Amino acid sequence: MKIKLSLLLIWGLLTIHAQENKSHSTSVEKSIFGVQTGFLGVWVNNESKINSKLALKTEIGMDAGLWNNIFNDDLGLIFTPVLTLEPRFYYNLEKRDSKSKRIENNSGNFISVKTSFHPDWFVISTEDNLSVIEDLTIIPTWGIRRNLGESFNFEAGFGIGYQYTFAKNIGYVNNHSDVVANLNLRVGYGF
Repeated sequence: MKIKLSLLLIWGLLTIHAQENKSHSTSVEKSIFGVQTGFLGVWVNNESKINSKLALKTEIGMDAGLWNNIFNDDLGLIFTPVLTLEPRFYYNLEKRDSKSKRIENNSGNFISVKTSFHPDWFVISTEDNLSVIEDLTIIPTWGIRRNLGESFNFEAGFGIGYQYTFAKNIGYVNNHSDVVANLNLRVGYGF
């Protein structure tokens, strides 16, 4: 009788555990705030859940760039504001979860459409009286996001897309469009 009762108890616990696992759904986080830095800038961002695999990353930051002054052959550094909207589709969360790999804070692989705008609000530079030509970029991107400990993360990505430069705003005859690449290497901290 004790053996039957013990087996019945074990069977009941296993059934409850199996039902809990079936009800567990793998999903992106509801909302993640963070700050990231990379070789060419610093950014503050939020990723908000749209559905279980789709999140919208909104970001404001400062993109950095290097340039060469043709008059005195000095190398210059420039920081300019950037506003970004990036819908991200995390396509491998279930696979990572089934292999007991970390998925919290949207740790996974994604494809996205990174859309960025560089306004001519202000410039921080090693030279005085500089401005930027406003531009809009739309770049399909493949990337990965991984956690480093509890609060830190790492992102890497690559994409090729389209850039439209508003050159008429500063006196040129025509605006300009071009093909551009996005190489994304960042380390960040999530709140």
